[in-house]
Amino acid sequence: MLVNAERFLADLHTLRSFGASGVGKGVVRPAYSQPDMAARDWLAQQMLDAGLRVVVDPMGNLFGLAEGPSLLLGSHSDSQPEGGWLDGALGVIAALEVARTCRAAGGPAVSIVSFQDEEGRFGVTTGSAVWSGHLALKEADLLCDHEGISLADARRVVNVTGEVDANQFTGFIEMHIEQGPVLDAANKQIGVVSDIVGIRDVKITFEGQQNHAGTTPMHVRKDAFQAVSAFNHALEQRFSNVVTPSTVWTIGHINLHPNASSIVPGRAVFSMQWRDGDTHRLEQMERIIRTLANEVADDRGMQVTFGPLLGLEPVAMDGKLRAALEGAAEAVTLGNWRVMPSGALHDATNVSRLMPVAMVFVPSINGISHAFEEDTAEVDLVAGLKVLEAAVQSLGS
Repeated sequence: MLVNAERFLADLHTLRSFGASGVGKGVVRPAYSQPDMAARDWLAQQMLDAGLRVVVDPMGNLFGLAEGPSLLLGSHSDSQPEGGWLDGALGVIAALEVARTCRAAGGPAVSIVSFQDEEGRFGVTTGSAVWSGHLALKEADLLCDHEGISLADARRVVNVTGEVDANQFTGFIEMHIEQGPVLDAANKQIGVVSDIVGIRDVKITFEGQQNHAGTTPMHVRKDAFQAVSAFNHALEQRFSNVVTPSTVWTIGHINLHPNASSIVPGRAVFSMQWRDGDTHRLEQMERIIRTLANEVADDRGMQVTFGPLLGLEPVAMDGKLRAALEGAAEAVTLGNWRVMPSGALHDATNVSRLMPVAMVFVPSINGISHAFEEDTAEVDLVAGLKVLEAAVQSLGS
């Protein structure tokens, strides 16, 4: 079997055209947006042309199914509000190329998936979380994006055609860009993932007192933004005896009310996210976060509330699938690869509840992702495709 590298790269660029930002190779293709749904329509046609049966489930997860038991390949095709052209899309297009190559050559049976809302417009890897049973659809429907739109309303654009039973799949392999600097800095072409970190995500609200910005003395203010600032400033010191150099945490979104120049903000709602490979450490960090937020609120005469805690546990990759990827990486790159953990969250975490999973990375130039500048050299993209194909062949034999 020989994958068609030119067709693979051409398809990647075609998918990029849906929601192209006009800045470099960036895309704007959030889940359920018009560009996202148009891209899924195009992907569905490619799956049909490859001889696969197309099914769209109630979440909008898009499957191209082979007959009988098969290996599932894929990732996601939605993007961040300002996203890169390869994040997720690479895994979907690589899966498409391997699936049609296998079918044309009489190789192993391969099915494809593009999961919906991996990027978390409504939660954490929402599409695969619902499909895997980690999150009930009726609960997911209550989730809202930053604009207050509910998932139930957003997914009305989905043309549902059925459900997909995970029992027909023998395993799941997800190809992805690294989204970090490790491979690029080490000049390695391939990373075979050992495990994926766990994640926790919660919205925190400080309720102070809205007031006049000119006449309210500083010492009597109940400024909700200052509460967030104090919380953020103290957090690193509170974490110091708990975290490791690989632990990360982020306040990535904040909404002030009423968000006006001449008004002391009375309410601040912000996201608090943390990631680590150890479940116990994630729980310790949660306790510190809740304790500190309550202390800050008490010190300033405010109220603090916490939204639902979303998250996923750390996951180790399946030994058999990982061995197939390692053998393929050695054959394709002649030693120019390494084993590494994934610091980013992926759909494979949810899928691991249903079947064996593994992941393979290609480098991200300068370690940049979730940005318009995200890119990977074509030679590395093709190397990753060849590793995926060789692993599928190995597992099929």
